[in-house]
Amino acid sequence: MEEDIKRILVVSMITKNCMAIHYGISLARKYGAELTIVHIVHNPFGLEGWNVPMMSLEKEYENMLEEAKADMEDIIEMEKGKGLPIKRLIREGEPTEEILKVVNEEKTDLLITCHDAESRLEHFLFCRSNEELIRQMPCSIMLVENKQMGALW
Repeated sequence: MEEDIKRILVVSMITKNCMAIHYGISLARKYGAELTIVHIVHNPFGLEGWNVPMMSLEKEYENMLEEAKADMEDIIEMEKGKGLPIKRLIREGEPTEEILKVVNEEKTDLLITCHDAESRLEHFLFCRSNEELIRQMPCSIMLVENKQMGALW
């Protein structure tokens, strides 16, 4: 199986508690695989033309993204310091579509993402559906339960 895993793609929730990143790092080290971490930015507040008072929610969402990006950068820099080369991508658009594009562009052998246990609010904010991904994925996929990691790093 070792020769089958050359390129790993992790879909990140860009937080330090994202278990998918932990698994991606561990497997990349184990198999000597290339690791790419992608975060798909999907703006659920793109309601131009709608007279809906969502400015405070949109601002809170933007602040949450900035804080999460900083957390992701800390993790990546720490692992790079340990010698693991990590490629990071941030894409904008519909998540399933963008993930499939990256899988094909990067010639991914294994996709790692968190499983579909998000709340309705998380589904709205992150627009994720693993069912869509699983049906369309041209490579192996690993679904990870996103438990709190504590001080694993």
